[in-house]
Amino acid sequence: MKIICIGRNFTDHIEELDNQKPKNPVVFMKPDTSLIQKNQPFFTPAFSDDIHHEVELVIKINRIGKYIDQKFAHKYYENITVGLDFTARDLQNDLKVKGLPWEKSKSFDGSALIGKWLNKNEFNLNNLNFHLNINNTLIQKGNTSLMLWKIDEIISYVSQFFTLKIGDLIFTGTPAGVSRLNKEDVLEGFVEEIKCFQIKIK
Repeated sequence: MKIICIGRNFTDHIEELDNQKPKNPVVFMKPDTSLIQKNQPFFTPAFSDDIHHEVELVIKINRIGKYIDQKFAHKYYENITVGLDFTARDLQNDLKVKGLPWEKSKSFDGSALIGKWLNKNEFNLNNLNFHLNINNTLIQKGNTSLMLWKIDEIISYVSQFFTLKIGDLIFTGTPAGVSRLNKEDVLEGFVEEIKCFQIKIK
């Protein structure tokens, strides 16, 4: 199982981090060791003083595919949820300045959280709301209509480079509102008004 992540997929998030709008999806990977086990907290790593939350819509691949045509991409997933891409922003900024890969800041152990899975057929995927609350306060909100690359486009694009296998996860990008986390913060992620995860920062 692999975790494929899409960066810079919301214009407002690109602007808040002062990044350039890409011509193609920005793709990076997380290993399976980045997944937080069920009911476990997020443990702040010793190598960073600036861990940021990034709430994202996540899909799970349900069949093997390579060079998937966009018009058939909807057949390759049935379930969606929201997840968290935890980012060591201080480390990422340093790596970006040096022109180095992001993996140490994005793919460390415990850097990914997956919520409970929902049936995609229960939602309008072209106009789907998702959001993150921290300590009962709305912090991030997004809608799939604002994605630069929609879910089926992402599947088609990444399948040019990686064979998609059953159980693979795709994080589809985060909207604006990312910020530094503090110990004892409680994070809750929602698809529409359905709570998919709750996690505490330690």
